[in-house]
Amino acid sequence: MDSLLKHMVDMTGHRDHTMLDVSVISAVQELACASQTRVLALTSVRGQVFVRARAIIVAGSPARMEDNPDPAQPGDPLSDYPALAACIARHETSCDTLCADGRHLLWLPIWIGDQVTTCLEITNPTPYTGATIQVIGGIVSVYRNFQNLLDYSERDSLTGLLNRKTFDDQLAKILQSRGELDSEAGRPADEERRHHSNTEQQWLAVVDVDHFKLVNDKFGHLYGDEVLILIANLLQSSFRSQDRIFRFGGEEFVVLLRSITLENAQKIIDRFRLNVASHDFPQVGKVTVSVGFVSISAFEAPVIILGRADQALYYAKSHGRNLACHYDELVDKGMLTAIASNDTAEFF
Repeated sequence: MDSLLKHMVDMTGHRDHTMLDVSVISAVQELACASQTRVLALTSVRGQVFVRARAIIVAGSPARMEDNPDPAQPGDPLSDYPALAACIARHETSCDTLCADGRHLLWLPIWIGDQVTTCLEITNPTPYTGATIQVIGGIVSVYRNFQNLLDYSERDSLTGLLNRKTFDDQLAKILQSRGELDSEAGRPADEERRHHSNTEQQWLAVVDVDHFKLVNDKFGHLYGDEVLILIANLLQSSFRSQDRIFRFGGEEFVVLLRSITLENAQKIIDRFRLNVASHDFPQVGKVTVSVGFVSISAFEAPVIILGRADQALYYAKSHGRNLACHYDELVDKGMLTAIASNDTAEFF
């Protein structure tokens, strides 16, 4: 009982989805004596559901987050997990199956309403007793409820995307993590870091809906809100599951892209832009977006990074709209000139 209470306190003490995942699999691993426990993320891409491991703990080793080896791939098709797929189709809360090698797999979908985006997978050499499954079910209930609370505080109420406060927190974590890696590698923070090569791993894109005020003025705010919801849906279907998408306010959105080259960043952003341009919005018709994006450096303040993306966005807006512009490319070609910068602002 003391161990269970300790894990409950640990799980509810976090304000971060990553740490919550680590806490829940650590609790299940210890209390159920499992050989392996994973948190699986279920993502829908163009009508097909994919499964990808998000966190894992193996008996005798500490819990860790799982890195996707190929960021372009959303994971394995749910059809590769027929027992889990059948469990979800029947809206069941658990499924126990015997593998060909004799292992028992217990799947526990995390239902939020009528949707499943997360599932616990517990591997054990022998099947679990009813009492053990009951304890695990209690842990899952706490995990689900706290995940709901985190989502409520982190998400925009209209679009369901992450909100501005969450963006500030996640960008700060990215900069801290990159700063630690660069310090360990002994790389200097010189001015040349502003001219990023194709090895850059982090990008920030600012998206703005073109002529959105005209949409509200002509069709009303109800249709304006519908446009924002549909843009949010197109953002989620155009970017990858590990990219982070935020509603920044009004008709402006921000995307944090990870582990891609400049060429791939441009390709993914343009794919989204073209998806919007080709979409028929009910009553409104055609809508376009402009995008400004920039590579993220641990040696720049968040306000500088965001300001550069904004300047690239402003360039796209003032040069015809329905464009995606890269800040460093504009500066290198002389299309945009940074006159001066300091710790809090950059002037053009």
